[in-house]
Amino acid sequence: MSPPSVYCVWSERVLIGTYFSDVPAEAYKTLTSLKGVAGFGFDLVRGTKTLDLVNAGFPSGKYLFAGVVDGRNIWANDLVVSLNTLKSLEDKLGKGNIVVSTSCSLLHTAVDLTNETKLDKEIKSWLAFAAQKVQEVNALAKALSGERDEAFFFSNAAAHSSRKFSPRVTNENVQKAAASLKGSDHRRATNVSARLDSQQRKLGLPVLPTTTIGSFPQTMDLRRVRREFKAKKISEDDYVKSIKEEINKVVKLQEELDIDVLVHGEPERNDMVEYFGEQLSGFAFTVNGWVQSYGSRCVKPPIIYGDVSRPKAMTVFWSSMAQSMTKRPMKGMLTGPVTILNWSFVRNDQPRSETCYQIALAIKDEVEDLERAGITVIQIDEAALREGLPLRKSEQASYLEWAVHSFRITNCSVEDTTQIHTHMCYSNFNDIIHSIINMDADVITIENSRSDEKLLSVFREGVKYGAGIGPGVYDIHSPRIPSTEEIADRINKMLAVLETNILWVNPDCGLKTRKYTEVKPALSNMVAAAKLLRTQLARAK
Repeated sequence: MSPPSVYCVWSERVLIGTYFSDVPAEAYKTLTSLKGVAGFGFDLVRGTKTLDLVNAGFPSGKYLFAGVVDGRNIWANDLVVSLNTLKSLEDKLGKGNIVVSTSCSLLHTAVDLTNETKLDKEIKSWLAFAAQKVQEVNALAKALSGERDEAFFFSNAAAHSSRKFSPRVTNENVQKAAASLKGSDHRRATNVSARLDSQQRKLGLPVLPTTTIGSFPQTMDLRRVRREFKAKKISEDDYVKSIKEEINKVVKLQEELDIDVLVHGEPERNDMVEYFGEQLSGFAFTVNGWVQSYGSRCVKPPIIYGDVSRPKAMTVFWSSMAQSMTKRPMKGMLTGPVTILNWSFVRNDQPRSETCYQIALAIKDEVEDLERAGITVIQIDEAALREGLPLRKSEQASYLEWAVHSFRITNCSVEDTTQIHTHMCYSNFNDIIHSIINMDADVITIENSRSDEKLLSVFREGVKYGAGIGPGVYDIHSPRIPSTEEIADRINKMLAVLETNILWVNPDCGLKTRKYTEVKPALSNMVAAAKLLRTQLARAK
């Protein structure tokens, strides 16, 4: 996301485009008074206040690039509504001064809906990828000039009616459950300090306990097994056997390394959001709906089209199996509601906060089932909490309020002895540290090494953190293997600003992208560093 930028030079005149939000009144006045500018492009999907500004006054002789087709989501445009907006603008600005446009670039949408041959036909009719959005722009431009394609508009109206009244969109029980959330902040009954004492009596962990974030290397063989099972080339029994063998291998490796709190390695999971979305109602999935994440990395976001609920347990089988293989604590591994929301294409017919609360209730059901199954440490990842923070400071408090509340909903009912972890990675967390504290997790593992330990500065500046915290001691996005001494030095820097009894030792993030030849020595050195510091701390006492 970027500030207003020049994106086109036209006949030696400039077109200025802004996107992703409203343009403040003062900025609008400044922009539209610039000399030598041929036209202005505004996001009129998320910029409803900007539309008011345009209606109140727009420079004569300039072109308005009216961004009425959403470039940031995959839902079909309501052509009738958009055409009415365009006609109203034309009445004020005059014929020939309106250019129909998308609200922003189409980088954020998948390429072409025609590539989705396996998508449910009804749901498919509700969608528009980049190619379809270009068709919508063209259809609106022609309609504005008096050449309305009645068949296209009729098909669009039918799709909107189908979506509005489809029983697969609305679940009355989910709506009631979400509505009942109002009036409570869903905090656990006991403060975190007392909970940590109860958990320590049960878990019996050493000072500077070691753990990993969740995933272990996804080998070619492992990916092949999942692919063959999905294609029905192997039986469910053979699939479960293969995954069980992989989990057993990961558990034994962690025991050999003497890690304190274990993970099962997530061999059954393709993606931390898609895996859960496939098991929740209200989600649909594409085959070729790839969008750029960063650099050359692309992702295939799920589509949240309806009310979200959990038909059955999603992770209990694998977590219970893994716990049965060891006497050490085994973390149940879940993706949090905010991350699922922010890494999906989200329905646009209700506030994002409402959808997030629905996902939170589904994850809450899973947390409670894991606790009943004897899992005493449950991690609820919120890797994308910071990512969803609005650009405008005036909008940030509202987002953080419902996002943090959604996280608390997921675990508000567990016993004091059940330890709730969360994980965040690859962002700047210093400016939202108080919201992170407000999440009220028992332990947070958080990226630190990759950002050159910038996280620690917030504690040097006096912020008090009373829950367990594990700033990452090495960067998993590098194949480089850190030495024991290097990791010990990082831990000492943490001990300078954090209490010994709350500090955890862990990598920055999950190990999915690394090779075992890198993971084994790195984790071995991590554990050795923790043991070295334990010895030094014991001597100091």
